[in-house]
Amino acid sequence: MRRSLLVSTIALTLAACALGAQQAGASADTSSLPAGFGTLRQDDIAVRVQFNALQVRALPLDETVIRTLSPDSYRALHELRESKRALVDSVLKRTGMPGASLWYVQFFNSEQGEARFSPLEVVINSAGRDFRALDVFALTPGFGEQRLVQREVQAGLYVFDPSVDVNQPLVITFETRRSDAWGALLKRVDRERSLIRSRAAPKP
Repeated sequence: MRRSLLVSTIALTLAACALGAQQAGASADTSSLPAGFGTLRQDDIAVRVQFNALQVRALPLDETVIRTLSPDSYRALHELRESKRALVDSVLKRTGMPGASLWYVQFFNSEQGEARFSPLEVVINSAGRDFRALDVFALTPGFGEQRLVQREVQAGLYVFDPSVDVNQPLVITFETRRSDAWGALLKRVDRERSLIRSRAAPKP
């Protein structure tokens, strides 16, 4: 019986190691996506939510997503992400989080008159859990006023819990409106990732 138990324990350990190796390999494969070979536009990875006159446009700043963008777009969002590194690090230190899911969120008023918005009403549902931003940093001068005149754009950098997984379908909600468009956009991102690896591969 002891021998049987030992064999079962070894088998379970080997299975766990194999699964861990597969997950590590998948992670390494994604993290090794080279920069400079993408062709997508920012609109190709943006989730939009319409609430009355307001349009909310959210883009994930995960490296493996923005590397699918054309070089100029990738450079702009990468530099934005890096420019706020100290602020993000301060959030991680305060919250004890091991990392963060960063998003670039824009608010646009498409109608006449003034439209007000509440930045913290942006919620991301990932794997059945709702996440509100741990912190939000203004990227435009009037962001803190929380109001927009017609055709005005305000933007912020959103710091979410690292459990928000951009490699899985997500639902983004603003006020009472929601969008599950990320699932379809992710398929586009995955196709582009494959094309990037093909473009970057050494030619015979």
